[in-house]
Amino acid sequence: MKGLFTLCILSLAFLSLPGPASELPVESFSRLPQFQKTKISPDGKHVAFIENISATGQSVLSSFDLEKGVKRPLVNSDNESIKINWYKWANNKTLLISGIFADFRGRVKTTETRLFAVEADGSDKNTRVLIKPRAGSLGGEHLSQFQDNVVDLLPDDNDHILVAIDLDKPNQPSVYKLNIYSNKKSRIFKGKRMIRSFMTDQQSRLRLAKSVSYKTGVTKILVRAKEGSNWETLFEYNALEEPGITPLGFALDHDTLYYNEYYNDKKAIFKIGLKDKLKELVFSDPDYDVNGSLIYSRKTRDVIGINHSNSSNGRIYWDKDREKLQKGLDQLLPDTSNYLVHFSQDQNRYILYTENDFTPGKYYFGDRKNQQLAQLFEQYPELVPSVLTKHKLVTYTARDGTLIEGYLTLPKGLKAPIPTILHPHGGPGARDHSGFDYWTSFFTNRGYAVFRPNFRGSSGYGYEFAKSQMKSWGMEMQDDLTDATQWLIDEKIADPEKICVVGASYGGYAALMATVKTPELFKCAVSFAGVSNLKKLVVKSRRYLGSKFVKNQIGDDYDDLEARSPYYSVEKITAPILVIHGEQDRVVDVEQSKIMVDELQDQNKQVEYIELENGDHYLSIQRNRHLAFNAIDKFLRKHLN
Repeated sequence: MKGLFTLCILSLAFLSLPGPASELPVESFSRLPQFQKTKISPDGKHVAFIENISATGQSVLSSFDLEKGVKRPLVNSDNESIKINWYKWANNKTLLISGIFADFRGRVKTTETRLFAVEADGSDKNTRVLIKPRAGSLGGEHLSQFQDNVVDLLPDDNDHILVAIDLDKPNQPSVYKLNIYSNKKSRIFKGKRMIRSFMTDQQSRLRLAKSVSYKTGVTKILVRAKEGSNWETLFEYNALEEPGITPLGFALDHDTLYYNEYYNDKKAIFKIGLKDKLKELVFSDPDYDVNGSLIYSRKTRDVIGINHSNSSNGRIYWDKDREKLQKGLDQLLPDTSNYLVHFSQDQNRYILYTENDFTPGKYYFGDRKNQQLAQLFEQYPELVPSVLTKHKLVTYTARDGTLIEGYLTLPKGLKAPIPTILHPHGGPGARDHSGFDYWTSFFTNRGYAVFRPNFRGSSGYGYEFAKSQMKSWGMEMQDDLTDATQWLIDEKIADPEKICVVGASYGGYAALMATVKTPELFKCAVSFAGVSNLKKLVVKSRRYLGSKFVKNQIGDDYDDLEARSPYYSVEKITAPILVIHGEQDRVVDVEQSKIMVDELQDQNKQVEYIELENGDHYLSIQRNRHLAFNAIDKFLRKHLN
């Protein structure tokens, strides 16, 4: 274990913390996490991780030999031309890597992925491209947009993986057995019946497929008794009109399937026998959706629990051994939420991630046999927990009587009422949770109260609550934000003359819409990567397969879309606005911000605009994150005094 502790000592020496301070530098919050996505090899001898180098803006995928104490940089990304999307251990020596980048197909903006492999032991320093479509008009293959869909790592076969890729016909993937060393592939299932995705059982046999019609919304979950047998429809629903059913995975018993379905308005976990079709409720929560993934034992390959964000530690285990380990770690580290994130094949060695509201994430290496636990990395080394604050889960009542949850975070050392930021989340089919949040920590460290409401349309609160976002942007869900602001004023938390709304993505739209619907409430607004013109959003969606789903969510009545778009109501805006957008954003087109800024300027409104060079939807480039946070800091200081 000498090598491990060498890594820990080097890491901790590099991660020396500054002394406590009332206000930390902007860059302490806006730096990318220094280390992330830490995973252990199947044999437990190597740890892989991504390190973000603040000085250069690069991200480096490295491996560390726990026995020899040797660190090996493997893949270097500039975070601009191509980014590391994810990586997985294919076996004990090889890592699979998904690379993601922005591109064009004709005049259509696209997101592209590619699949690579690299040797973790440094025996081959070359990064190999794994999918190489054959070119040519005769016998050529389609250049697939998404090439990183790994269906099965085939743990009993070190040379091959299963991938789903549309080489025959666009958007109709087939399944191939791919040699990760020679690049040779053989098709084991030819795509048909509008099948878009696949699932194998724990014996690595292709057993489940999901068919979706992008025109009608008809969705079918198909299963088969064994490879080569006929597909039969297990579930069918219309995704445009009905709540969906999500397959989660097979038990070790290959005829038992776990899936997610609504139960008394909340998502719950069920299992079904594929022979007798008898279903059984596995776990439900009367107050929240249970929409997490299954937890598998790498040793037995059976399901041993589920992820549930509203449980005490985010996990529900029914495996006694795993539950015992979790309880022991919680006793050892009582002040943080502790998440077991990755295990070796024998489950002896593991990676632990810990955090709380005011303590940024840390990674630990654990060895059960030797009863050792050692800290590996801190994600935000400059952030001092003593100057950060805890979130408080609160509820307020919307104008129609609906109870809305939210997280209130107050700065240290200030008495209410104080300058306040309303911070709506993106999505809108997402939600805020407890735990460390670098945006919130930044704002509270600057002396602002922060409120993050889980307004209607947020996920996690049941089908009816989530469905209320459909064709309702700017309506009830926007009123929930207005009511949240009024609650902050009524409770004498917020200074009514010093409230700013700051949001990203959908939250950016909500920030802009707030300045239109309730201009008297907000002193200023910040929109990062926000939507401004719903009509343009729907019209442009025609270029993509999911156009029908976009119309179903946003609406298709152009008059109505204009009425719910900030772009068409600029004359109502009185508050100064800061608009920030990445020029290569493939989630919300940068044009959404450009046209809004042009309209604001034409009407002599107060607006500042920053376009981030090569920027994406997630502030993935270090210089852009620093630039954005410094601009936001300056803007808030100016307008919230």
